Amino acid sequence: MATTAEGSGRRKSIEAAIATSEDPKRSLRRDLSAWDLAVLGVAVAVGAGIFSVGAEAAANHAGPGVIISFLIASVVCGLAMMCYAEFASTLPIAGSAYTYSYATMGEVVAWIIGWDLILEMLLAAAVIAKFWGIYLGDAFELFGVDIPMELQLGPVAFDWGPALIVAVFTTLLVLGTKMSTRVNSVFTIIKVSITLFVIVVGFFYVKAENFSPFIPPAEPAESASGLHQPLFAWLTGLEPSMYGVVGVLSGAALVFFAFIGFDVVATTAEETRDPQRNLPRGILGGLGVVTVLYVLVTIVVTGMVSYAELAQVDDPSLTSAFVLVGADWAGKVISMGILVGLTSVIMVLLLGLTRIVFSMSRDGLLPRALSVTHPVHRTPARLQIGAGVVVALVAALTDVSALADMINIGTLSAFVLVSFAVPLLRKQRPDLARGFRVPWSPLLPIVSGVACLWLMTNLTTITWLRFGVWLAAGFVIYFTYSRRHSLVGRGAQIESEEEVGGTTG
Repeated sequence: MATTAEGSGRRKSIEAAIATSEDPKRSLRRDLSAWDLAVLGVAVAVGAGIFSVGAEAAANHAGPGVIISFLIASVVCGLAMMCYAEFASTLPIAGSAYTYSYATMGEVVAWIIGWDLILEMLLAAAVIAKFWGIYLGDAFELFGVDIPMELQLGPVAFDWGPALIVAVFTTLLVLGTKMSTRVNSVFTIIKVSITLFVIVVGFFYVKAENFSPFIPPAEPAESASGLHQPLFAWLTGLEPSMYGVVGVLSGAALVFFAFIGFDVVATTAEETRDPQRNLPRGILGGLGVVTVLYVLVTIVVTGMVSYAELAQVDDPSLTSAFVLVGADWAGKVISMGILVGLTSVIMVLLLGLTRIVFSMSRDGLLPRALSVTHPVHRTPARLQIGAGVVVALVAALTDVSALADMINIGTLSAFVLVSFAVPLLRKQRPDLARGFRVPWSPLLPIVSGVACLWLMTNLTTITWLRFGVWLAAGFVIYFTYSRRHSLVGRGAQIESEEEVGGTTG
């Protein structure tokens, strides 16, 4: 197996990575088209957030200037996704940022990224499943159906809604990725249709005066404790503020997380037909659709009511805007849109979680038994079921909402390293065929990495502390298990022993 010397960081060569994916017991079926990938991207990005994040950012950060915040966030996400597209078209195997880091920065960095992505997708799947159960209960109430959402199992309250939806999509994913994407396409078309309906109706309530002032003058914000302040503000001692140019930028940091999830699309590279062509089209096409939808929703929510009115609402959302203009009926439509929206998000996150663990397992960093695929369906069935059980139990038995920001920091850390890795691989392997190339490299990849780092500093200090604990746990696992079982490390050791044997012989 081709690998670098031990002292230079155990880097896995492109050829070795591709050879690993050809193991007949651990390979995936190439079924997905550019359309399937674009739908996956839209499915994971358009969830409950499309109906709430724009309103929240307008009310508490940027006013109508949140439209600019969304454009800034989409540009930053677009830069990162171009980096993903270049890597995915160059190295079209499962694993996303983990695989790319292994080939460019070495095993330790790859482990950190893989561990971060597990954090992102495990918590995201559990959080979204939890919210799905909550919104299912809300939908029952809206339509007058009285069904208890919790089962009392002795001293434990079991929330059956999240467990149900995770079980359904785990079963579909075991039966095949193509079948799952077909079901996902139906849900995605429904939720986009509901979103467009809400946008069209909302435009009838838009008033031009609500867009003025477009960027409200800055004013002091309510002070938060050090642990709950953004890390940058805590380190620099800046007084918290809202609105103005700073508000637009902090709004961009908030709404950026509405775009998180596109990296999941890159995890399906090994299941994509003609990946050099279809991966870049699917990733960037899906991002384009999502950007348009978010900007339109934001124009509607800030045009229907004044940002000052939204700021008086406890949890501002698109529903709040309709209620404030007297269109209470929209609550039912939006509630159904959220429920359908969250449904498809859960499927994509379960898919992404298993593909990351699958890749790390196939490389020996996690137990190899997890990466064996089903002989008929060509999916990692036992891993998919195991991941589904873990996600269902976490969502059904715990309150995971307090850890939601951990999703963001795990994602952004992967974005940063993928961005910086693009020029590294260009320098290391200029000979590789690339189906897509980031323009103006290394400038744009570096800008992408720095922008994502800046967004990370806008996360709270307590999120960084929790992230540090997660990383520490990951290092313990790596140095006690993964480093000794790594196929790359074992290959280097075998080669070294053979060289010694040949010399002494």
